[in-house]
Amino acid sequence: MSAVSNLLVVSAASLAVLAVVQAVAFAVGRRIGRVNVVDVAWGVGFVLVALVAAVLGDGDAGRRWLLFALVTVWGVRLSIHMHLKSVGKGEDPRYRELLERAGGDSTATVVLRVFATQGAAQWFVSLPLQVSAVLGATRGFGTVLVVVGVVAWAVGLAFEAVGDRQMLRFTRDPANRGRIMDRGLWAWTRHPNYFGDACLWWGLWLICASVWPGVLTVLSPILMTYFLAWATGARLLEKSMVTRPGYRDYQKRVAFFVPWPPRR
Repeated sequence: MSAVSNLLVVSAASLAVLAVVQAVAFAVGRRIGRVNVVDVAWGVGFVLVALVAAVLGDGDAGRRWLLFALVTVWGVRLSIHMHLKSVGKGEDPRYRELLERAGGDSTATVVLRVFATQGAAQWFVSLPLQVSAVLGATRGFGTVLVVVGVVAWAVGLAFEAVGDRQMLRFTRDPANRGRIMDRGLWAWTRHPNYFGDACLWWGLWLICASVWPGVLTVLSPILMTYFLAWATGARLLEKSMVTRPGYRDYQKRVAFFVPWPPRR
């Protein structure tokens, strides 16, 4: 099977799997009365795409299963974290605001603006996984890109996991009620988890870019970074945080996205 034909198979199967994941997430969301269950499906969807790519791809086996392992470690951790973060709580203010702007929470609006949009984003962002699965072995300078990519993935995972853990411990302490988290990684960037996520996906792209024409999937990490920093991530979260006492001062002292020493 040619690389193009194999890519069509992998991409079509990935799209079908993501459609099932989002359909299940929608059904669960309707049952429990909140759409932020889609955040739990985010990591799960990428893990399944990585599995589809590893199983159906005809490309270099070592790189296919390396990407599957990296995505699985990240995706499973993220989905578990999002479940623990949201269980027993109400709707995420970001989604409430999104649906209000869209005109309500009718079935059509919820499907199109939340679940279908997230599914399409998952498919596009995962293109490096799909393309890499049908390409040949990495050689020469490409090996350096793989190593750099794994390092970037590890740095990103550390920022995301440690940042999430620090925030969870902070919010669970009654003494911190009403205070702004500005310790640990949160003293260097206002969104260590989002920065880590972006760094991680640039690392996965570098692994794909180690073989031509994998580099052409660069729009995928660019879109992911856009979502994390501006579209549905950091900027949207800050709109709901800016009214909290002390948050504007926190914004003045701490970098928005990329870590930087805090200003006095």
